[in-house]
Amino acid sequence: MVKTLVFKGDKKPKKRKHREAEETEDKPATLKSTNQVATTKDEDDSWVTAEIPSDIAGPIVFALSTTSSTCIACDVNGKVFLSKIENIIDGDGTTAEPHDIRQVWVANRVAGTEYTSFKGHHGRYLGCDQFGILSATREAISAEESLLCIASTDTFGTFNIQTQRGKFFTIDENTGSAEVRGDAEVVSFSTALRIRMQARYKPQLKADKESKAREKISRKELEDVVGRRLGDDEVKGLKKARREGNYHEAILDVRVRGKHDKYS
Repeated sequence: MVKTLVFKGDKKPKKRKHREAEETEDKPATLKSTNQVATTKDEDDSWVTAEIPSDIAGPIVFALSTTSSTCIACDVNGKVFLSKIENIIDGDGTTAEPHDIRQVWVANRVAGTEYTSFKGHHGRYLGCDQFGILSATREAISAEESLLCIASTDTFGTFNIQTQRGKFFTIDENTGSAEVRGDAEVVSFSTALRIRMQARYKPQLKADKESKAREKISRKELEDVVGRRLGDDEVKGLKKARREGNYHEAILDVRVRGKHDKYS
């Protein structure tokens, strides 16, 4: 489920104070459960750069390599236009973040294919017609709304977006004002763009967080499970096993070793 986006500068809503909170002030703090910790970590609203096609999921921003930092946006009628990125450091696309909901698209893999769909803020999908004109007016996904994100071989962390007609998204700055089209025949500097996404949707970051969550177990918890005091090497070994997925087997080994030591 995609959560409400939070932009830089937005004030966080104040939470009401309940009488129960006052009653528990003098009570000793209790450890958060693993589920509570995991929930907090999953709410990471920071923006990171997609590096490979399988990263692309959830809310994203197409950061373009235009003279002035811009991204692909659309209005409520589905008209696609270039929008200036305000949340960016020194024009570096790897720091771009949206400040306007019109700049945000929600990426999802098209079922059973390697294509991706991008839904706008108004509930319609980004597509490209036979003339290379981009729009976001359709409520359902067809071939025109199924786009292929191809990792660039020239610059790591950039992508070329290909339509099912074999054409690529490109930036045309030769006209009076820059515009984005979908009719480039070959990839070039103008077809490369960065995709910025929310950190909690990036698979590698999610895996890293899950691994760290598995590591977070205290010596006391391990000793309670084993049923005796543990040495430093045993604690390190059990934490490593928990991280690598063979925790239960390691616990059994430590228990058996403890019994042997007891009767030797």
